[in-house]
Amino acid sequence: MHARAVAATTTALLATTCLLVAAPGAWADDLGGPPTVIAHRGASAYAPENTLAAIDKAAELGIRWVENDVQRTKDGELVVIHDDNLKRTTDAEEVFPDRAPWKVKDFTAAEIARLDAGSWFGPAYAGARVPTLTQYLRRVEHNRQKLLLEIKNPELYPGIEQQTLKVLANQGWLDQLHVRSRLIVQSFSTDTLRTVHDLKPAVKTGFLGTPAVADLPAYAAFADQINPSYGSISAGYVAAVHAFSGVHGKALEVFTWTVNDAATAQRVAGYGVDGIITNKPDVVRDAVSGD
Repeated sequence: MHARAVAATTTALLATTCLLVAAPGAWADDLGGPPTVIAHRGASAYAPENTLAAIDKAAELGIRWVENDVQRTKDGELVVIHDDNLKRTTDAEEVFPDRAPWKVKDFTAAEIARLDAGSWFGPAYAGARVPTLTQYLRRVEHNRQKLLLEIKNPELYPGIEQQTLKVLANQGWLDQLHVRSRLIVQSFSTDTLRTVHDLKPAVKTGFLGTPAVADLPAYAAFADQINPSYGSISAGYVAAVHAFSGVHGKALEVFTWTVNDAATAQRVAGYGVDGIITNKPDVVRDAVSGD
């Protein structure tokens, strides 16, 4: 009986150790595996960017991570759209011809909800809408996906960091599970990332850009990732980033953008990047999967 008990205890300890090593500690989906593939503005090569249709398309393709952009309306609603104006991806010029330059911040949420955000992409998507952040989070949750959320143009929207965190909290996205493995907040603004880290230290953050190697210790004080454009990096740069520990004590990661062809995906994967942000997530996944 004693020998069996010791054996059972040893087995349980080994299993627990394996779980601790394999699961919660690492930021990436797969330890030692290919780079994480992130659908840029959803699967935006195949559906209108930043719409619910685009994240549904990513889910259909089997892509776990989606990226989006968050801005704020005139009446304080957070909406998911890339540009700071509505011209390129909606019919705002036709619906509101006298409201140039059609800035997001100059329209109410109800006005933006009237706009067609899909016809520009193709007739199959006519009637798609600009989602609110709440609507977007609910769809990502429904699809059991993960979110790389970019706070866009924060200089236009004072307090958007606090507001974004509040919406995330209200939708259940700041619990331990989401914060540990399903959410990253990124920005081109160091001030924004510092604010997010100060307000919610557990949230993983990524800086969009390619800081000089000498400056990386400063970024490591408030970021977990350095997320540069693919044309600005090399294997040496990625290795230099990995040599520093981020704010949560793990090696700084690199998610690079925006890679849309197999050859480039394979090249940056060879650099050792941790993630690849892409409009064509199926193309990139197939290129780096090793199958």
